[in-house]
Parts: sequence; C-alpha cells; structure tokens
Amino acid sequence: MDGACKNLCSRMKRVKGDKEESNSTSHESPPEVCKKVRKQLSEEPDEEDVQCDLGCDWTRLPQEIVLHIFQYLPLLDRALASQVCRGWNEAFHMPELWRYFEFELNQPTSSYLKATHPDLIKQIITRHSNHLQYVSFKVDSSTESAEAACAILSQLVNCSLKTLGLISTARPSFMELPKSHFISALTVVFVNSKSLSSLKIDDTPVDDPSLKVLVANNSDTLKLLKMSSCPHVSPAGILCVADQCHGLRELALNYHLLSDELLLALSSEKHVHLEHLRIDVVSDTPGQHFHAIKKSSWEAMVRHSPKFNLVMYFFLYEDEFGPFFCEETPVTHLYFGRSVSKDVLGRVGLHCPRLVELVVCANGLRPLDEELIRIARHCTQLSALGLGECEVTCSAFVEFVKMCGGRLSQLSIMEEVLIPDQKYTLDDIHWEVSKHLGRVWFPDMMPTW
Repeated sequence: MDGACKNLCSRMKRVKGDKEESNSTSHESPPEVCKKVRKQLSEEPDEEDVQCDLGCDWTRLPQEIVLHIFQYLPLLDRALASQVCRGWNEAFHMPELWRYFEFELNQPTSSYLKATHPDLIKQIITRHSNHLQYVSFKVDSSTESAEAACAILSQLVNCSLKTLGLISTARPSFMELPKSHFISALTVVFVNSKSLSSLKIDDTPVDDPSLKVLVANNSDTLKLLKMSSCPHVSPAGILCVADQCHGLRELALNYHLLSDELLLALSSEKHVHLEHLRIDVVSDTPGQHFHAIKKSSWEAMVRHSPKFNLVMYFFLYEDEFGPFFCEETPVTHLYFGRSVSKDVLGRVGLHCPRLVELVVCANGLRPLDEELIRIARHCTQLSALGLGECEVTCSAFVEFVKMCGGRLSQLSIMEEVLIPDQKYTLDDIHWEVSKHLGRVWFPDMMPTW
C-alpha cells in the first residue's frame, strides 16, 4: 500500500510540475501543452511504478467478479476480453455465463441490425450448447435468417432449455420456411428440454402435432405460452395444451383459437389460477365472421381465477364487432387499433365492469361524450385512458375526469381530440383536469417538423 501511495504521489508531483511549467510558459498553445503531457505520461515507468501496477493487476480479480462483469458485456466485447489473460478466458467459458443467450440473426443486405458472428455461433454450439437454458432468437424478415435459426435449434440436442423465444422483427421470416423443416427443428428442443417453462413462438408454422410433442415432454413445467398468428394450430391443439399443462399461468393466442371448451379447461379444479390471457382479434379482410363466447364460460373463468388479466387487442373493421361486448365480458385491458363505432364503445361501458385500461386509436367525427360518461360510471376500476383520432367536448371530458377522480394514473389525450365549448376552452381545460386528478396534467401535443 505504501508503494502505491508513493507512486501516486510521484505521479501527482509530475502532473503538478507540468502545471507549473505550463503556467510559466503560458505562451504555448493548448495543443502543444497536451502533447507534452501525453509524452511524459507515456514514458517508461520506473521499477517502483511496475511493482505498484502489479499490485493493482486487473487480471487478478476474483473469478466470480469477472463473471459478474462479463454478464453485462456484449458478446463481442466479452470474447475480446477473454483474450486478456488465462483467468479471464476461464471465466469466459464458465457454464454460468452461457445460461442466457440471444442469437441475433440478420442479413446485412436487408437489415441494419447487428448480427451474432457465425464463428461465435459455431463456438457456442460446440462448447456451450449443453449450458444454454434461457435462449431467444431475434430474426429479421429474411428466409436466410429464419433458416439459420432452425439450423441452430436442430443442434441443441444436449441442452435442457427453460425458456425459448422466436422473435421476428418483421414478417414473414419463419412463415416462409417449409413447415416440416421448422417443425423438425422445434421438435428437437421439445424432446430434449424436458423442463421448458416459457415458450414464445409468434408468427411461426407450429402445428397441432408439434404441440402434442411439447405437452408430452414439458407438461409439468410449462407456465407461459405465447403463440399469436400461428395459422396451423387449431382450437383442438391449444385445448390439448390446456388439458395437460395444469401449471399454465400465461397464455397469448389469436381469437380463432379461443373457445368455450378452452375457457372451461383453464377453469378446472386441477388447473392453477391463470394470471394473464391475451387475445388478438385480427381481421385481414373486411366482412370476416367471428364466433361468440358464452357468458357462462367467462363467468367460470372469473370464479376460478378472479384476479386474472384479460388483455384484448382489436384490429377489426366496424361491421365485424357484432359478437363482442353484447354480454358481460371480463376484459381488463382493451385496445382498439382501428376505428371503432360509438355503439361498440357504448357496449363496452355497459358490459366491461373489470376494465382497467382503454385505448382508442380512432373513432370518427362524432363526439364520444355519452360513451365516456357511461364508461366512467360503470367501469369503476378504470385507471388508464388513451384517445387518438377521436372527438370529445371539453365539458364531457372534465366530467369524465371528475367521475373517475384520482384513480386515473395514466391519461393520454391528444389535444386535437378535445373540442372547446361554451364552458371550457383549450386554455382552461388543463387547469380543471389537473384539479380533479390531483396533479398537473396537459394534453398530448402532435409533434411538428
């Protein structure tokens, strides 16, 4: 320690001397002074400096600390750091460092996103595949990247994954692959994992037989299944998962897979309490038909899992909402991505008493005054509201906020939504709304460039 202090003092003296010299030669320009300082600092250290540096050698850090640091480094930086010394190289190959990994597969000609180097992928498969437990693939829209992901999956024969995520940053990606090729690669993981707890496979050609393989090998451990936009899966396939995976707590799927039988299976006594159910209601072509879910099925779900969140995303045309919200629906988070009619929002106000969050991207040119007041009156748990291309009079909006009170933790309203009337102008409304919210509030502004 004394040597270190002496060395530090000697360096400080040198710097101090540099300062004094720079003061005495104030006519020198700043670049010239900087060059002089760099030259002195780059001089060969004396023997005392070397001994001090050895006492502060980073290569002697405890391996658990090096491992902790490595976990925060990008893969390429981690690989470069492993070349510093033998200890860091040993830490680089420790199993604990390879439990979590995200393969980034992007084609330089079609994507600006970074990609995991092929040599590193090869090294991971060769030396660390049996250590992998939490794996995800981030893939661009190209078929080449999707094929590369399948090639890696096919080689994971010695690992026991706990989580797997296939993430397409843009379509079509996995959907362009031959279904048999994709299923073959995915089945390798299903068969060898035995303890898969989380599976996210949106926008993939997964099918019913592959789900049966999943259930046969991972039914005791599966807790999360996210598989929206999987056209080859039928209601019977997802029902098989619900019947066998009694520990399932989170489920995300398209509406065409939702059925009364599925809700009853999730509500059985042997099934754990569901925490999240996300449903995407999407129409690709106008005039598409959608089936209705019985009120009794929803009631069974609420009795079994009274605290579960039902999240519904609607991307429908206005004439396709017929089967929805005609009876009580236990939705908690509701998002309308396309224009929705006043009639539908009125039904939401009457039949969605568990509603916590409502986002309406567009409505039309008729004010939603009555609908908002109805929602405030009947949806007593509502705490978040977002309005985009809609219209509401300032008086009705103030009344809505007054009825909801301080429970509105999130209120995102575009300024263009609010229509001035005889009682309030746009200059007045933020004061009035802030008073009822108990905090300062302003409407959102549309950015202009």
